Amino acid sequence: MSDYLSVSSLTKYLKLKFDRDPYLERVYLTGQVSNFRKRPNHQYFSLKDEKAVIQATIWAGVFRKLGFELEEGMKINVVGRVQLYEPNGSYSIIIERAEPDGIGALAVQFEQLKKKLTQAGYFAAEHKQTLPQFVKKIGVVTSASGAVIRDIITTVSRRFPGVEILLFPTKVQGEGSAQAVAENIATANQRDDLDLLIIGRGGGSIEDLWAFNEEVVVQAIFESRLPVISSVGHETDTTLADYVADRRAATPTAAAELATPVTKADILAWLREAGQRAYQATNRRIRQEGEHLAKLNQSVIFRQPERLYDAHTQKLDRLTVDLTNQMRYRLNQAQQEQGLLSQRLTSLDLGGRLERQRERLSQQERLLKANMANQYDSLLARFEKAQDALISLDTSRIVARGYAIVQKDKKAITSVKDMKQGDQLTLQMKDGQVEVEVENAKQEENIWRKFTGPWSHCHQVRKRRCSFGRSHRRISERHGAL
Repeated sequence: MSDYLSVSSLTKYLKLKFDRDPYLERVYLTGQVSNFRKRPNHQYFSLKDEKAVIQATIWAGVFRKLGFELEEGMKINVVGRVQLYEPNGSYSIIIERAEPDGIGALAVQFEQLKKKLTQAGYFAAEHKQTLPQFVKKIGVVTSASGAVIRDIITTVSRRFPGVEILLFPTKVQGEGSAQAVAENIATANQRDDLDLLIIGRGGGSIEDLWAFNEEVVVQAIFESRLPVISSVGHETDTTLADYVADRRAATPTAAAELATPVTKADILAWLREAGQRAYQATNRRIRQEGEHLAKLNQSVIFRQPERLYDAHTQKLDRLTVDLTNQMRYRLNQAQQEQGLLSQRLTSLDLGGRLERQRERLSQQERLLKANMANQYDSLLARFEKAQDALISLDTSRIVARGYAIVQKDKKAITSVKDMKQGDQLTLQMKDGQVEVEVENAKQEENIWRKFTGPWSHCHQVRKRRCSFGRSHRRISERHGAL
């Protein structure tokens, strides 16, 4: 087993080979961006060509300094080092510098920013302001030492001497120039005496003109309340400031001409030139339309116009047949379903079911009436029985039979224990009341004991009599008298 290497040992050995190989320390590579998805920090994607793919990594610090946005499918040239990642044995290139293949990074950045601002509506025509026909004071944002301000002053003085020019000296090239231009545009908009604003500089490379491609300058021009004329570079140079400005001038002289009224000679010259252009354009358009008409006259459509609607006629016929067949099919289906439903309805015998339910309802009604009658008779009998029992308990009826009720302090008493000598008692009799005074209250404990046995047998119910009935009545009368 000692002859076999572990996977980690092999990958560690290969990593050392990669790290020590001088050809892999700095690799110049070209390829197409693939599987790119922008991440917050480090970027991970692939570079590929027609035959191979390699993983690529750009650290966050390097990515922020690229100067352009990576896009899926973009072909780029990169400089970096190749390394191997031990845990999974994969290798990749760590990119230290990158630029688009064929064109410079600034050109790519220009197109990307232009696309972004176009989608945001910065260049839309509805946001453009109309230049005033007559101005009193013009603001100029440019370098104080350049030829731009001299050309503007010369042209304005020649065409309309009464116009004032206010210079905002500005750095127009290099680091911090974009911020300086934006700040001076904002400063000019804070004044109330300006009618128009001209921004510009002389010609140069795209790097020299880059300040006027910065988003901060475009934003400042877009938010300007003063109409803005852009004159940046030569006629062939175009910046984002030219797109967002209300008017673009190819040169500083042209910008001054746009800002000042035209003379009579200029108007006549412009009319002659415009008339000539219109004449030439009209002749060119007539010639083109004539050629187009000749071609149309020779076309098959004009020779055989029925070809225009033959196909449509055939399609209409086919659709008509299909529609007829569909309607017939659906009608047959509906008729079949209607027949099935009729058969099911007949088989249900709804009339017989209804008659049986009526008979059942009549029977239930008769049973209900009989039950209610029985319950009424039963409740009436119970009521009469309870009424008789209640009447039998009426004290007035008991007194009327010869008994008396002994009361003390308006309360009935039934025991000798409840009275004492000297108590004032009231005897309630059937025809009045008797007031008496107790002279002697004596309790006889055995007065009922000798009648306990016979009484339990002969007087369980009031309606029954026994041989001891008279004795019981006498004792009751005596007890009541007491």
